[in-house]
Formats: sequence, C-alpha cells, structure tokens
Amino acid sequence: MSRDDLEAEGHRVVIDEREPGLHALRVEPRLGIGQTCYLAQTSEGNLLFDVPPYIDAEAVAAVAAFGGVAAIVPSHPHMFGMQLAWSAAFDDASVHVCARDREWLQRQGPAIEFFDDGTEPLPQVSVHRVGGHFPGSVLALWEGGDGSGVMLAGDSIGPVVRDGWVTFMRSFPNYLPLSAAVVQRIAASVSDLDFDRMYGNFGQTITGGAHAAVQSSADRYARWVSGEYDDLT
Repeated sequence: MSRDDLEAEGHRVVIDEREPGLHALRVEPRLGIGQTCYLAQTSEGNLLFDVPPYIDAEAVAAVAAFGGVAAIVPSHPHMFGMQLAWSAAFDDASVHVCARDREWLQRQGPAIEFFDDGTEPLPQVSVHRVGGHFPGSVLALWEGGDGSGVMLAGDSIGPVVRDGWVTFMRSFPNYLPLSAAVVQRIAASVSDLDFDRMYGNFGQTITGGAHAAVQSSADRYARWVSGEYDDLT
C-alpha cells in the first residue's frame, strides 16, 4: 500500500502536547501497531523519538511549527520504517541507530549515524542502550521543561494500567516475557539515570516517581518469573 493510498483512506498524523516542550505524534486511523512517537524540544533543535509510519505535507508543517526536527532516534527496529522520509523532510536530520540492530535496516542513507551503547544527539537529550526487546533497544532521557528528567521508553519499559508500575517484554504483541536476569539488567542500566516521568510506546505514562517504579517493578517481575509466587497460581 502506497502513501497515496493511505492518504486516500484519510490517514493523518495527530499531534498533542503531553507536557511543555513534549508532543506526542500518532497516526489516525490506526496504522500498523499504532505506536505513539514523541517530539522533544531542546535549546538546539528537536528530537523525534520514533517516527510515525505516515508522512504528508500537513504533518511536516505541523512539526515545523514546533521547530522542526534536528535528530531522530528509533527505539528499536520496528520503528525504522519511515525514518529516512522524516529525515529528508527536515533537511536530512541525523538518524541515530544503535549498531547492535544494524542488520535490520532495510534502507541506508547518509543521514544514518551508528552508535554503540549510548549517544547524545542534542543538548538535554541522552540515549541509552538497554536491550531486552532487541539487542539494540534504546530509550531516551530528556531534560523536561521544568528541568526534571523524562524517560522516553519505547518498547524497552512499558507503563501499565496500574499507576506507578511498569512491565518488560520480549514481545508485547505476542506476550513473550523476558527472563528475570534480563529484566534486572535493564533496571540496573537505568538506576543511575535521573528521571521522574515516563512515556511509553503506546501512549502510556507515569506522571511521577517513574525511577522508583522501574526498580520496584523489576523486582516484582523477577520474583514472579523465578517461581517465588508459584503457590499463588
């Protein structure tokens, strides 16, 4: 199905503010897995964390009104899709891809820059490899408008329905879990990061206490999958 076909079906990119300096982008009607992407504003340009699977002139104009895109970071290979199209729409904005997932790239281009375990594509933004969902799965830490840390978690860590808790999965659509060891590794990899809020890949949020939520949730997860609570099942 071509972009023109999607346009004819009425697809469009919807943008809404999640907090000052941070906007969520999603495609309506739902396209693909229905991910939510994030535009985070900094003093030297904006980060687009994951890209919508659709682009048109209206979407480009709307994003340009917020200052455009200076850098793009895909959280994992499922988000690679249209990253070069979005890059081209904003003067070939740099696209920062974890080298661990290089094999999944279907389109190459001069805008793509590889990194290993982390990078800082813009001031106020740092990117950290945590693995789990993919070997190169990453999340982004953004200094929010109030100066406190905001985690853009992608599919690496997922806020759940119960406020103040998260989960970890190898595959969310297929409900495939990770081992206790991997989840504890992910939690340890973000333990030294300073963040209070979290935004997930499907619009889920934690509005406060996100750092503690990750650590307590990882501990709970590890206890369950290791069999500690088997007597309750």
